[in-house]
Amino acid sequence: MRIEQAARAASTQAIEEVVATVERTQRAKDAEGFLALFHPDALWTTAHGKVLIGFEEIAAFTRAVLPAASWDGEVTYEVVHIQFLRPDVAAVKVRQVYSGAGEASEGAPLYVMTREPDGRWLLTACQNTQVVTNPA
Repeated sequence: MRIEQAARAASTQAIEEVVATVERTQRAKDAEGFLALFHPDALWTTAHGKVLIGFEEIAAFTRAVLPAASWDGEVTYEVVHIQFLRPDVAAVKVRQVYSGAGEASEGAPLYVMTREPDGRWLLTACQNTQVVTNPA
C-alpha cells in the first residue's frame, strides 16, 4: 500500500509540474516549450471549439497563435482535481485565469494525461472550455 501511495504522490507531483510548465510556456508565449508537453497522437479542442487532431495540427495551430497571443498581463493555471483512471492515465481539471488591463477571463481545461514508459506525463486528450459568467 505504501508503494502505491508513493507512486501516486510521485505521479501527482509530475502532473502538477506539467501544468506549471503549461503556465510558464503560455506566459512566455513559448510554442516549442508548450508543444514538448504533448503526446504524438494528442487531441486538443480549443476554448472556442476548434478540434486539432495529432501533434502536427496542434503544432501548426500553436505556432501560429501562441507567439502572437494578445493578452497583456498574467495567466495562471491551477490544478483543481486529479482523477487517476489507471495508474498511467489521469484526468486533470485545471483552472486557467487570464488577467490584465482591468479585465479577467477564465478557462476550465480538462487534460487527459498519459504516463509514457520513460515516466514522463504527456497531454494526450485535452478540452479547453471558456468560462462564461452571466450577470444576473
